[in-house]
Amino acid sequence: MTDSRRRLMTASALLGGVLLLTGCSGGASGASGGGSGDTSQAKADEAAAKKSSEAQITITPKDGSNNASINNSAGVTVSKGTLTDVTMTTQDGKAVAGQLSADKKSWKPSVQLERSTTYKLAAAAKDSEGRIAHENASFTTVSPANSFIGTFTPDNGATVGVGMPVSINFDKAITDKAAVQKGITVSTSSGQEVACHWFNANRMDCRPMEYWKEGSTVTLKLALDGVQGAAGVYGVQQKTVTFHIGRNQVTYVDAKTKQMKVTQDGKVVKTIPISAGSPENKTYQGQMVISEKFKQTRMNGATVGFTDDDGKGEYDIKDVPHAMRLTNSGTFIHGNYWGAPSVFGNVNTSHGCVGLQDKKGAKDSSTPAAWFYDHTLIGDVVIVSNTGDKTVSPDNGLNGWNLDWSQWKAGSAV
Repeated sequence: MTDSRRRLMTASALLGGVLLLTGCSGGASGASGGGSGDTSQAKADEAAAKKSSEAQITITPKDGSNNASINNSAGVTVSKGTLTDVTMTTQDGKAVAGQLSADKKSWKPSVQLERSTTYKLAAAAKDSEGRIAHENASFTTVSPANSFIGTFTPDNGATVGVGMPVSINFDKAITDKAAVQKGITVSTSSGQEVACHWFNANRMDCRPMEYWKEGSTVTLKLALDGVQGAAGVYGVQQKTVTFHIGRNQVTYVDAKTKQMKVTQDGKVVKTIPISAGSPENKTYQGQMVISEKFKQTRMNGATVGFTDDDGKGEYDIKDVPHAMRLTNSGTFIHGNYWGAPSVFGNVNTSHGCVGLQDKKGAKDSSTPAAWFYDHTLIGDVVIVSNTGDKTVSPDNGLNGWNLDWSQWKAGSAV
């Protein structure tokens, strides 16, 4: 072989060695490389790995997630290390308060998240060698359009009468009623069986067969987070509510005798003369539950269909005293200062309400209306009879007691 040919082959071999050393494969060069393995990619990777933290951070929800829960979705955990810093902010930079666990292995928000909001999470952790690892993610919570909530009564901590049902009104029509009902439980310290009844796609009430036992405690649990109520619509609520049942008070209104008897534990404690609906505007009959109380309120006939030829209300009283609502459609039991004292106990003159003698301004505590108002709880039962009118619709107010137990349970989706 000539010297020139030998030199050409040597140059080719050297060029090949350079190409191998700069290739992405990281493989070691041949023996002709003479110790080039010490600078290979494999050695570089190994050295880098020795410098990297072993701490492994996990952020939930995953980066880029949509329709995330506002309750339990957000959180940070770490294995092979401890968290050193976690920052959660809204897209516009508002900080979200959070709680780091005692062992520094996890972190979660300490407040409920807002719907339809993008959040950013940045976390840092160190391993046993003190080496730091970082992780970042962002996600967006479920929008109002893709979620439902239920407005419930009574309020947490309230003391109510024995007739007060749990009533939940949903802001979206529920098509999977069974799934939603399974996420709601109502129990009582008295041990009474409680059943729920759907009046329509947006309302579900729950009650026992008979009135709640006085002195008992009722617990409502909403475990609706992530429950699909309709196509593409999910629950977001997760809470527990308790309320208490007061004394057993039931009031009996007799439109024929024009007397009202207030009973507690079955014993009459007060008899009050009343004026019910006139023959032209009879009062509903049946079991009604007081759902609201107003020291004074305005009553305008136009709002409930009582109008004159000019379209204005047949009556418009701006300061009706001691008013207690019995139906959503406008039936109240209330004070009446404009009627002569001789009316009460003798003549039915109202547009359908039950009137009690009172004085203007609702400041005289000695009047029959004031006494009843002061001795009444929301949730107390008022049973009206002998009016000549139909029984009130069970869904007109909190009046499901007008369905017997079998009818009530037939409205359950579970």
